[in-house]
Amino acid sequence: MRPIIAIVADVIEDPSVNTKPNTVDISPTMFKDTILAAGGLPIVVPYPSQLSLIPEMVQAYLPLFDGLILPGGPDVDPTLYGEEPSQEIGPANPPRDQFELALIRATYAANKPMFGLCRGSHILNVAFGGTLYQDLATQKKAAIRHLQRTSGEYPTHHVNIVPQSRLHPLLGDRAYVNSRHHQATRRIGNGLRLAAQANDGTIEAFESSENDLVLGLQWHPENLWQEDPPQLRIYADFIDRVNAHRQANLTASVSATVL
Repeated sequence: MRPIIAIVADVIEDPSVNTKPNTVDISPTMFKDTILAAGGLPIVVPYPSQLSLIPEMVQAYLPLFDGLILPGGPDVDPTLYGEEPSQEIGPANPPRDQFELALIRATYAANKPMFGLCRGSHILNVAFGGTLYQDLATQKKAAIRHLQRTSGEYPTHHVNIVPQSRLHPLLGDRAYVNSRHHQATRRIGNGLRLAAQANDGTIEAFESSENDLVLGLQWHPENLWQEDPPQLRIYADFIDRVNAHRQANLTASVSATVL
C-alpha cells in the first residue's frame, strides 16, 4: 500500500470571473506526478482562513497522512524569526504561516517525515528556531542570481553536496539545479545540519541531525527529474523514510494496545 503524502495547499486569488469568491485552494500538478512516480499517494490539505480553526484542523489532518510536503509560496513573515520586514520582502500569508508551523510541530511529534521545498524549507527552518535572509540580493554579499529568469524547469546554477549528508548518496558531490527564490535559510535551526550549499555559500539544503524526519531543499526536483532522473531519488528517498516510519509507528501502536 502506498504511503499517503499530504501537500499543503496554496491559494490563488481571482483565477476566474466565474469562480466565487474568486479564490481557489490548489496544489501544482508537478507535486502529484512526482509523488506518484516516487511511490507515494498524494492528498492536498488546505489551511483555514480563520486562525482559531488551526488547532482543530491540524489534529484532524494528522491521522490522515504518513508524510508531509511543504511546497513553495509567499515569503515567510519575518516577525516569526525575530525581525521586522525589510523594504524588499514580498507579501506574506499569516494564516498559512501559522497553519504550517502548527502542522510541522504536530507532524514531528507524531514521528512522521517532512520535506520542505523553497518556501517550505524556509518555514521548516523557522519552526526549528532558524532565521532567513529576507532578500538575498541586498543582504548577502556577492550572492549569485537565485531568482532565475529562465523557465523553472531548467537548471541555472550548481550546488555542492555535503559528503556526510543523506543527499550525497543520491546526487553525489555536485548537482545542477533550478532556482526560484529571493529568500533563503540564514541560520540553520536547532537539530538541523547543512546538506548542500551554492558556490556563494547560500544554504541550499538542510536535514535532521538527530534523526531522519526533516529535509529542507531550496530547489525544485519535481521540475527536473524528467530530464535529470537522479533528482527523483530525492523524492524516492523521502517515500522510503515515510514507509519506514509508518511501519515503526504501526508497530509501536500495536505494542501499546497489547500492553
